[in-house]
Amino acid sequence: MSSELVDALTVLEKEKGISRDVLVEAIEAALVSAYRRNFNQAQNVRTDLNLANGTIRVFARKDVVEEVFDSRLEISLEDAHKINPSYEVGDVVEIEVTPKDFGRIAAQTAKQVVTQRVREAERGIIYNEFIDREDDIMTGIVQRKDARFTYVSLGKVEALLAPGEQAPNETYHPHDRIKVYITKVEKTTKGPQIFVSRTHPGLLKRLFEIEVPEIYDGTVEIRSVAREAGDRSKISVYTDNPDVDAVGACVGPKGVRVQAIVNELHGEKIDIVKWSDDPVEFVANALSPSKVLDVIVDEKAKATTVIVPDYQLSLAIGKRGQNARLAAKLTGWKIDIKSETDAREAGIYPHAETAPLQDETASAEGSGPFDGTNEEIE
Repeated sequence: MSSELVDALTVLEKEKGISRDVLVEAIEAALVSAYRRNFNQAQNVRTDLNLANGTIRVFARKDVVEEVFDSRLEISLEDAHKINPSYEVGDVVEIEVTPKDFGRIAAQTAKQVVTQRVREAERGIIYNEFIDREDDIMTGIVQRKDARFTYVSLGKVEALLAPGEQAPNETYHPHDRIKVYITKVEKTTKGPQIFVSRTHPGLLKRLFEIEVPEIYDGTVEIRSVAREAGDRSKISVYTDNPDVDAVGACVGPKGVRVQAIVNELHGEKIDIVKWSDDPVEFVANALSPSKVLDVIVDEKAKATTVIVPDYQLSLAIGKRGQNARLAAKLTGWKIDIKSETDAREAGIYPHAETAPLQDETASAEGSGPFDGTNEEIE
C-alpha cells in the first residue's frame, strides 16, 4: 500500500472530522475479513497497518498447547520454542502469513472502508445539522414526485413531503421553490430522513416570525395558532408593550406583511386576533370577523355560549362550522353560538342591545389588496 493512503487519512481527518485512529482500526478489521474471504482461511489473524511506510502485514495468532487438535488455531509447545524458547503453554504466538499478492486486495479493501466511513460521517454531519432544525422552516426546491412522497431538496438532502402534509389548494411541480416546516428527523441505515410539512400550524408561526420583526425580537408573541391548511387560519397575538399594536404589527403597512404570508400559502385566509386572559374578550375576538354581543362562560366545563346578532349567525358559525371550529381550537374553549333572538327566547340574554365585545382584529384573504378591515367570508 502506498503513502497515498496515509495522505488520504490525513485529509479526511481535517476535512471530515474522522479520526485517523478510527479509520485505521476499521481498515484493519476489514482486512482480516478480506484475508479470510480471499484465501479461504479460518485462522485467528490480525493485521498491522504501518502508516510510516504504507505496508500491511497479516499475522496468524495461535495458542500454545501441549497437544494440537487444530493446527489453524493452535501450536505445540515444542514448535513454539523453535520460535522463542520463552513461550509457555497458554501464550499466544503470532506468525506472519502475509500473502504475496495481498497488497492489491488490501488497497481495494482500504478504499472501500474509507469510502464507507466517509459516507457514514457525512450522514452523521447531515443528521446533526438537521436534528437541530426540527420545528424550523426552510426553503426547498421540489425535485420529483411518486405515489408516496413529493421530494424536496434542502441542499444536502432530499426531504419527504407526504400527501397528508400537502395543502389541498397546492400543486407542486419540479423546480418550484417552497417553504417547508421540518416535523421530524430520523436516523436510518441509508442516512438521515427528513420529514416536512406544508400543513403544520408551526409553518404559519414561523412565517410570521420571518415577516414580522416585532415577533422575531419578542416584542409581540404568538400565543396560539389554529389552522385548516389551504383554507383558513387564525392566530392570536399579544404584547405587554403599550406602545405596540400587536395586531397592526402583524398586518403591516397596507397589509404587506400578512399578504406576503397569504401569498406564500397560496391564498389561505388568515385572521389575526388579540389574545386576552379574559375568556369573554378572547372568545369574542377569536370569532372575528363576526360581531359578538355577549359571551357567557362556564368555567367548570370550560365552555362558552356566545350571543351574536341574528344577521351575524351564519358568519359567526362559518362555512361548515369552520369559523366556530377554528375559534374553539384557538382559545381552547368550547363554543356554542346562539342568535340574539334564540338567546332571548331561551332567557339567557335578557339585556338590552349593547355594542359588540371585540377588541382589535384583522382578517386577510388571498385576493385583492388588504385594507385592514374585517371581511365577511361566506
